[in-house]
Amino acid sequence: MPEFDHRDPLDPAFWDERFAGNFTPWDRGGVPDRLRRLVAARDAAADPAVTAPVALIPGAGSAYELDLMCEAAWDVVAIDFSAAAIERAHKVVKRWPERIVQADFFSWQPERPLDVIYERAFLCALPPDQWPRVAQRWAELLPGGGLLAGFFFLGATDKGPPFGIDRTMLEQLLAPLFTLEADEAVGDSLPVFEGRERWMEWRRK
Repeated sequence: MPEFDHRDPLDPAFWDERFAGNFTPWDRGGVPDRLRRLVAARDAAADPAVTAPVALIPGAGSAYELDLMCEAAWDVVAIDFSAAAIERAHKVVKRWPERIVQADFFSWQPERPLDVIYERAFLCALPPDQWPRVAQRWAELLPGGGLLAGFFFLGATDKGPPFGIDRTMLEQLLAPLFTLEADEAVGDSLPVFEGRERWMEWRRK
């Protein structure tokens, strides 16, 4: 483990330092298989009958997923509050720079109502006392019928990030606002998440 000056994951400098030092164990270097299947099922470029989803990738980091979604004609924005993460994303995603935005998830506002929020190591990047705030913000951003889909790191941890969440606590946070529609094991997790990730799809009530 490298030595870092910043210890607070609520401070953008925490993430700037890790991206600048190339210490990103949460970065898989590509797109997870399960997301590929979700996007393929709603590929507006391949099927004119499919309405292009409006999507958000919060805490996007390197934003590999942005390429996949844009190629499927999704109307997607990737946001991160770390300047170093945004710089990395611009090096990774060359074709859609205008869709990579430095912004705070809790204050950013979509230009159009969202259909999908993609969760990938965002919740677990934040301390547990922030989780109710995240869940409420997900609910504010997604209208009824909107989809919160992605990877959830389950099982409580003593420290982090990543901060694992007890499944019961996750359900307590989301069940009043969302209906769980899919819950699957993940076969291609990174070592830092291996054996503790679930792919979940939560539908906004």
